[in-house]
Amino acid sequence: MEVLRIKAIDTYPIRHKMLRPNGSIEDCMFQGDNDELTFHLGAFVDKKLVSVASFYFEKSPQFPETYQYRLRGMATLPEHQGQGLSSALLRTAFPVIKSNQCTLLWCNAREKAMGYYEKVGFHPTGELFTIPNIGKHVLMSIKID
Repeated sequence: MEVLRIKAIDTYPIRHKMLRPNGSIEDCMFQGDNDELTFHLGAFVDKKLVSVASFYFEKSPQFPETYQYRLRGMATLPEHQGQGLSSALLRTAFPVIKSNQCTLLWCNAREKAMGYYEKVGFHPTGELFTIPNIGKHVLMSIKID
């Protein structure tokens, strides 16, 4: 397995398959994908992209930290889940986030993924909420030292 920086467009097929299967590929193009401080990571197995995550320099009003990053679109193809790929993406992202003077990473985690995020150190904030056409989520964050 190898983790590399990738382009936003490289994330769209996996985002579409795993996160927005009932939508169009355009639904997988997130605002900020091509911003200067946004970065995208991919995990490759046998030179095939199988897991993706995107990181946006974006502040949530729910947290006091001045500089924050947001995690969006983290997804792994089914046949590669449970192999530590998402965790490898996060481990690779943390030093990049820290080098941008940020100490907090947050995300809107799907309800079914809460256990994973807690396992890797994220903490929930507030109550579950619904994102239309996607499902229930909870705001989660992790401090980056």
